[in-house]
Amino acid sequence: MKSRLWIWWIVAFVSVVASVVVAGTVVVNVMVDRSAAGKIYADAASAPCNRVGLLLGTSPMTRSGSPNFYFTSRIQTAAELFRLGKIDFIIASGDNRTRYYNEPFAMRDALVAAGVPQERIVLDYAGFRTLDSVVRARKVFCCDEITIISQADHCARALFLAEANDIRAVAVAAPLTAGRLVRARMAVREWLARDKMMLDIVTGKAPHFLGEQIEIK
Repeated sequence: MKSRLWIWWIVAFVSVVASVVVAGTVVVNVMVDRSAAGKIYADAASAPCNRVGLLLGTSPMTRSGSPNFYFTSRIQTAAELFRLGKIDFIIASGDNRTRYYNEPFAMRDALVAAGVPQERIVLDYAGFRTLDSVVRARKVFCCDEITIISQADHCARALFLAEANDIRAVAVAAPLTAGRLVRARMAVREWLARDKMMLDIVTGKAPHFLGEQIEIK
């Protein structure tokens, strides 16, 4: 009898915790989406002008070794913004945690191949997370206005972080043509990332590295 009672209490506790987590995730996602309303542009031509674009990094290759469409799409969008005169400089912000993995280098090479002059590309080697990339744009690269470049869901999270750090930002959503399974997996990942972002904001989480200020000119 006692063992059944304990099992009931455990099931009840787990159910309550799960309900709170789900409800919290829904609330956070609604907050993020509302905050980003009207700030995400579907194409480069419709976007307003900003001096600096913040290109958020991802791996150029998938785990299977094939080209990563997320990466390619972001590069094409950033290059189009530059060609149209919507941005003058691009901060390529990504992970360079080890000598064998360098997202900023990969972004720079791809941008140059897409026609962006190398002298207009600023490398941010410490963009380990979206939080790092956005905060460093303000505190290291002295940007109080930026155009964020990534896929739409990621843009919304980055815009929320920008607002939390007193950055006036808009975003341009890179196209997304992945299959349903990939979209579903990435959506769940993004929901959880938004939960983590909100926790980081509440606790005052800082970037891994800051350093001296760098003026973009």
